[in-house]
Amino acid sequence: MEATIRADRNVTTLVNILNVEPENQQALVAALTESIETFFSRMPGFISSSALTGKNGRQVISYSQWRSAGDIEAFRQNPDFGPSIQRIMALSKAETVTCDVAFVHAS
Repeated sequence: MEATIRADRNVTTLVNILNVEPENQQALVAALTESIETFFSRMPGFISSSALTGKNGRQVISYSQWRSAGDIEAFRQNPDFGPSIQRIMALSKAETVTCDVAFVHAS
């Protein structure tokens, strides 16, 4: 399934800005990909997740969509969350923003 960005208050968007040393960017993408494929995507309410890499090598941005903020909270409370996120956090410093998509223009 392809991710769709749309202004929809029925979807909660989670944006993680992960700051990383350039030599660790690809390892961070690999750890994030593994966590998404083996754990995050299996959680109730998960819709999609995308990873973007900063061209300067210093950021990885994780953009994920969930059915609700409650689904995100339940995901974070899952006992497997800590071990899954540990490797990601060992490679980066994160800033997390929970959002609603307010506007999209596509052609």
